[in-house]
Amino acid sequence: MISNVNGSAVGQAYMNTLKGSQQKESAKSAMSSQNGNDKISKLKTAIESGEYKVDLSALANKIADELL
Repeated sequence: MISNVNGSAVGQAYMNTLKGSQQKESAKSAMSSQNGNDKISKLKTAIESGEYKVDLSALANKIADELL
């Protein structure tokens, strides 16, 4: 009897822990997607206004490194 009670309590605690971690992960992903959208909108406005500049030498170096 005691082992059945303890086993069910442990199982319930485990399920509560799983639900809590899933809720935290979903909240983190929602926040990161919002931050990503903010970053994208800032880049979009910088490109449209002509303020965004591409460092061609750094870009060429990254491309060359990936090809090697």
